[in-house]
Amino acid sequence: MTFNDILKESWLSISGNKIRSFLTVLGIVIGVMAVVIMVAVGETVSKQISDQFSSLGTNTIMIRAGAAQSAGVRTGNRQTLTMQDAEFIGQLPDVASYSPVQNASAQVIYGNQNWATSMVGVYPGYEQVQNLEMKYGTFFNQSAVRNASTYAIIGPQTAEELNMPENPVGEIIRIQNTPLTVIGVTKERGDSAMGSQDDMVIIPITTLKKRLQGSRFPNSVSMITLKLNDGADNALVIEQITALLRERHNLADDAADDFQIMDMKQVMEAMDTVTGYMTLLLVAIAAVSLLVGSIGIMNMMLVSVAERTREIGIRKAIGARERHIIVQFLSEAILISFMGSMAGLLFGVGLSQGIGRFVMGYNVPFSVWPVIVSVSVAVVVGLASGVMPAMKAAKLNPIDSLRYE
Repeated sequence: MTFNDILKESWLSISGNKIRSFLTVLGIVIGVMAVVIMVAVGETVSKQISDQFSSLGTNTIMIRAGAAQSAGVRTGNRQTLTMQDAEFIGQLPDVASYSPVQNASAQVIYGNQNWATSMVGVYPGYEQVQNLEMKYGTFFNQSAVRNASTYAIIGPQTAEELNMPENPVGEIIRIQNTPLTVIGVTKERGDSAMGSQDDMVIIPITTLKKRLQGSRFPNSVSMITLKLNDGADNALVIEQITALLRERHNLADDAADDFQIMDMKQVMEAMDTVTGYMTLLLVAIAAVSLLVGSIGIMNMMLVSVAERTREIGIRKAIGARERHIIVQFLSEAILISFMGSMAGLLFGVGLSQGIGRFVMGYNVPFSVWPVIVSVSVAVVVGLASGVMPAMKAAKLNPIDSLRYE
């Protein structure tokens, strides 16, 4: 028999019992569709996390004040980093730009509008560290930091919530009755690992500490963030920072660090590992439905062998060999699996792309893995499910088969 003969014969056999064949194919459709959707979910989550962290760059390092947590309790003094620490770190040869950072919440007032947002006190180097781009205006300079100038950079969402003009540069906003002149608006960036980058007010750190907070520790900061030169060795720079800060803080050799250093490169690698395991777990769970679908194919083929016992006897009586019978039943199983796999692939891709883009608002990445999975399922599941029924059919005695009613 030619390939076309085998395919035609298989199709006639399958279409002879439409309801049973449809339910069997449906099992494979659901299994493959579940795998495709789970792969899409895993890759979408991985991409979202990667995009959030990559906006900071892998050559970014953050230093937080306070010792690491021990048994759920933070040890050491939280006021452990200063602006002078940041300036000394900024002199290291591999540091391209740096900025001390102090965060606070703020109620911003513009005209008769007010909006609760986050306020960030920084140095001018914050613009380079965070890869900020200006939509309007410009960033403040070091002179504004020295003079504690009342300048503000706002995010586009903040400007929108306050109903400010399209270009609000030169407008006056108020925080705690302190007037601040808007000198710049950042471009839209969306959310990042550190929160929304479009809803914030960025001001000189001295303005925040002296004019708005009136802190008893005007030089203390909660964090220092810095960007390294391209090609810099992150691990080496971290060692240099650790040695520098321990010396400046007069820590004994056996004393724990009173600061925490977070390397964004290591964080991204760890997150990639976690999301990879999560994707594998989701696929493994979805694969259970594939197993159920393959059992459905095997069950259908066994029933088909029982129903077609007399047909098999006639085939063998007129000269069909065992391998012909095996090929016939295997081809039927593979055809069922192939139809289910292709339909599952189309439904899975369609649902994941449609729901992701039009319902969730996410750009779902298309991976070649669902295609590989579908083709593999069509072959492997079809063969695995059809081998036993095919072998059983091939071993039937033609005389006994002809007597079967």
